[in-house]
Amino acid sequence: MVAIVDSGSTKSDWIILDEFKNVFLKAETIGFNPNFISKELIVPEIEKNISLNSVKNSITKIYFYGSGCGVQQNCDIIIEEVGKVFTNAEIIVKEDLTAAAYAAYRGKPAIVCILGTGSNSCYFDGQNIKIQLPSLGFLVGDEGSGSAIGKQLVRRFFMQKLPEDLSCEFEQTYKLTVDEVLKNMYHSTRPNAFLADFNKFVVERKGHPYLRKMVHDEMLNFFDYQVLPYKESKDAEINFIGSIAYYYEDVLRAAAAELNLHVGQIVQKPIESLVDYHIQYIL
Repeated sequence: MVAIVDSGSTKSDWIILDEFKNVFLKAETIGFNPNFISKELIVPEIEKNISLNSVKNSITKIYFYGSGCGVQQNCDIIIEEVGKVFTNAEIIVKEDLTAAAYAAYRGKPAIVCILGTGSNSCYFDGQNIKIQLPSLGFLVGDEGSGSAIGKQLVRRFFMQKLPEDLSCEFEQTYKLTVDEVLKNMYHSTRPNAFLADFNKFVVERKGHPYLRKMVHDEMLNFFDYQVLPYKESKDAEINFIGSIAYYYEDVLRAAAAELNLHVGQIVQKPIESLVDYHIQYIL
């Protein structure tokens, strides 16, 4: 059996294929971004999943695509820890941008972007992936992402920048204190996921003019930092992977149009398309 894993900072989607390349099972775990999660949590989190545990000895190959796996040290962590559960498997680890490029590929070159808890971009010509820009993480990067939008919302609430109606609704919804925010940002294992979680509030009210402009400005910020530096940006189709691109699709397309950029497809969850790519081109 072969496992294909798409792991973000918030969650991981697993699909197991049988010997005939048919889907045998689907599973979900938390995200295993080594930049945020302690490596000691990886094994117990996988073993918590009854479905994965039931087939762990039958899996001979794992294609793992993960946030934070753009550096070899983090790839080694995933190989070591995941290998403790799937002892019979060869484990191949690549960064999440590779998964996005594969999932968004439709036979022609394109700029491929991730807009989920974090953000990133690359250019994929069907064979080669060009990454022109580094991923700097949620502290100084991740423009347009769930964590960036969440950060904007939380900052504006505490700095009394939100309109009164939104401020009251935010306060009633979360009853959040400064101490709680600081604790979750500086003393928890997944601060970026904590910030991204506030998108629930924004998505439910994205028709509000204030929030729409806030998200629109953040999308312009994303294009400025993550897309326009590619010389191909004016001509190539720009495809997106991730829940933030999906939920704010109308705002994202409006921001792109303002910059004369062409947005192609937007895929919320890349795992199905990623599996299709493997069946067609890799397995």
